[in-house]
This record gives sequence, structure tokens and C-alpha cells, in this order.
Amino acid sequence: MQLGMVGLGRMGANMTRRLMHGGHTMVVSDLSADAVKGLAGEGATASSSLDDLVSKLTTPRSVWIMVPSGDATEKTVQALLSTMKGGDTIIDGGNSYFKDDVRRSKLCAAKGVHYVDVGTSGGVWGLERGYCMMIGGPKEAVQRLDPIFKTLAPGRGDIPRTPGREKMGGKHAGTAAVTAEEGYMHCGPSGAGHFVKMVHNGIEYGVMQAYAEGFDIFKNATSKDLPEDIRYDLNLPDVAEVWRRGSVISSWLLDLTAMALLENPTLSEYSGFVQDSGEGRWTIQAALEEAVPAEVLTAALYTRFRSRQEHTFAEKVLSAMRQKFGGHVEPKTAAAKK
Repeated sequence: MQLGMVGLGRMGANMTRRLMHGGHTMVVSDLSADAVKGLAGEGATASSSLDDLVSKLTTPRSVWIMVPSGDATEKTVQALLSTMKGGDTIIDGGNSYFKDDVRRSKLCAAKGVHYVDVGTSGGVWGLERGYCMMIGGPKEAVQRLDPIFKTLAPGRGDIPRTPGREKMGGKHAGTAAVTAEEGYMHCGPSGAGHFVKMVHNGIEYGVMQAYAEGFDIFKNATSKDLPEDIRYDLNLPDVAEVWRRGSVISSWLLDLTAMALLENPTLSEYSGFVQDSGEGRWTIQAALEEAVPAEVLTAALYTRFRSRQEHTFAEKVLSAMRQKFGGHVEPKTAAAKK
């Protein structure tokens, strides 16, 4: 199948490679001429602009956008829409806000162009492992693009089937119930794909925070503030490793934590400054709109905010109150406690 790819960053470039390895024909575009040249050297067809990319595709044309969410995606969609015709498809594989998808899908539909939103998870490992995809958009367009999704997806691999899934074959073949086992699914109409990916990332924040806090407890188990007989000098890389094998909290995030700790048990090359992609915020906003309590996810997001400050004013207020009511004098820095 032929596909245009706009955006050749770490994920866009590797997705292009995986698709070419799967036999698909790729036409590529990027602001970096070197990035385009590099993929062309691997077998893709180069284009010099979005108009040029569209002109090199046969109808019905499909273009996958893999650029930063927000203004960059908006401008790219608008530029493509001005060139593409009825029956063509625009695919947003970035981390767009699902409400933007709903709005854009209506703009595209007015011109007869399909709009498909694909929440894509896999990061820099996707070339080898494949990409988990959560898809929103019109059924007709999603079905036509199935060969693309099937190639990008990880497939069943060696993951055991969930008990009972074997009963969902036959008449269900080709539906989301079956493709979910391959690592991709049609979640619903426009916006549904990015909505599911948004909550996926919100959950990711919470899981990451739980691991982070657990290992912080381990790291401080040698504190001189503790009685000597309950101080433990634990080997953190080994703790992560043993949890990877048979533990109920094993996961890919734990695998990555084990790698990082093995490379440097003190993690001294990391500043502790933690950015957020925006999807954590949108998840909390959705929870507010639905009146759904999301204490863990909210706390994980706020912790990322706090990581960007040495101390918040709120913490200073807490310290002042402790000093006033109980005479507690807090150390000025974490180092002062050691």
C-alpha cells in the first residue's frame, strides 16, 4: 500500500522504515531536507513540500502526520486539506487533543476527506517491537488502512491469549475485538483514538510515579534518621531485576527502569526535572468533566509540576507554619538533612 508520511522525527522515521520493511511504498516529507534525503536513501520517495508529496500519491491518497501536537499539526492538516480531494484520508498519529480531532474531522468531511486519529504508543523502540495503536474515525477509512495498521502493530508475539479470547473468532474476525490482540483497534468515531491514548498516558503518569516513589523509599532506607537495625543498603538494579521476573508489578516501564539503574544506580546524570506531554492534563480535565475521581493520576501530574521547582511557595508556607506552631526549623536544603 502507498502512504505519505509527514514528519521524520524519531517515531515518524522508524514508522516509515517499518512500513517499508513490510512492503509498503512511502512518500516522505519533513522540514529537514537531510531527514528526507536519509529516508530516500533507504527506499522512500522524497518530496520537497506537502503539495509535492500529495502530487506523488495515487488516489485515493492517504497521508500520515507525525509532527508535534498543537499548532504544527493544525497547520499541516490545513495545508493538506487545501490540496487533497474527496476520498482521500488524513491521519494524525501524534498526541493531539481529542476535541481538536472532532473539529478537524468536520472540516475534512465538508470536503469529502476522511480524517483518522491514531493514538500511537511505542516510542523509539517501535521499529523492532511495533506500535500499539488506538484509532478513531470513519469505519470505511479505517478498514481501507488496515494493511498499514497491521504492519505497524506488534502482532500477537509470545504474549499468551487472555482466557476466553479464543471464543471471539469466526464471525468476529476483522473487528476491533480481534485486531486488539494484534496491537491495534478501531475505538470509535473521530477523536476516540486520541481519547483512549490520552487516558493511556494519564495512567502511565500514575504507574511511573508509583515506581519512582518506591525506589525513592529504597534509596533512603540507609538514612541516619532510622534506627541502625532497620537501615537497609539495597542493590536497586537487582531489586528492579527480581521484580521483572514473576512479580505482579512487572511491566515494560519496569524493564526500562531496570536498564537505567543498571547503567547508573545513582541516576546522577538526570536532573529530576520531569516534563509532561499535555495528555496528563487533558486526562484530568476529562475526569473533571465526567465527575470521575482520579486522585492518583492527578497527584502524579502535580508531582511533575513540582519537579520543575526547587521548592514551591506552598512548601515554604508549610515550613513557616510548622516553625510558628511547633518551633520546627526545617533544613534549607535536602543536603542539610544528610
